[in-house]
Amino acid sequence: MPRFEPNPQRRPTAIAGASAGIGAATAQALAASGHPVALGARRVDKCQELAEKIRADGGQAVAVPLDVTDEDSVTAFVTRTTEELGDIEVLVYGAGDLDADLVHEMEGSRFQGQLDVHLGGAHRLTSRIVPGMVDRRRGDVVFIGSDVVPKPRPRMGAYVPAKAGLEAMARTMRMELEGTGVRASIVRPGPTSTSMGMQWDEKTTEAVLNDWVKWGLARHPYFLRASDIADAVHHVISAPRGVHLSLIEVEPEAPLEER
Repeated sequence: MPRFEPNPQRRPTAIAGASAGIGAATAQALAASGHPVALGARRVDKCQELAEKIRADGGQAVAVPLDVTDEDSVTAFVTRTTEELGDIEVLVYGAGDLDADLVHEMEGSRFQGQLDVHLGGAHRLTSRIVPGMVDRRRGDVVFIGSDVVPKPRPRMGAYVPAKAGLEAMARTMRMELEGTGVRASIVRPGPTSTSMGMQWDEKTTEAVLNDWVKWGLARHPYFLRASDIADAVHHVISAPRGVHLSLIEVEPEAPLEER
């Protein structure tokens, strides 16, 4: 007798932050494997474009408006996703942007905004989706963390504590969900080429990079691709029942040295 019933081949998946970057790449990767995906973000037009592409490629996808800082929006997202795709088997949380500044120079509203998107939003979705997973005795929750948690980076005034809080919540959930059949996991990317930080002005970008070099946090110029992180998420949710990939760290490999 197997220790666990296997997961269904078709696993409806809710993705927060699906309009670009890691979220968009994850949606494409999971849809290509046969999982129907709900693409949630404030930029619903971008999600709609991606959903149309996924459907054209033979996958199943719906674009649903989602503001993770708004309780009503989160509730509406979960309700429509369930109506369109069925009970949510997988939640991937990667919503949020990166607001760069020094801790002591960041306005309180900006600091709180980062915490609310990266951590508060994760809790809002988790609290609406995970109870159903517990009832069904299976499910995967994957949080997109960051290597700034073990290795803080200067000028990430609110991003570092927000991601640290997110990963702490994930580790707490892993203990609380033990024995329920629901797995809470962290995929922790290193430097990744996405749209995050694209809104910085030249002065901010220069200051950030100079500080990273000063603290030895930019050893080489190579970045991961969003698809690399999507592959890691796919690997986590594809692990057979009875196996829990609780943390996957993904770092860019350095360029080959000349010989």
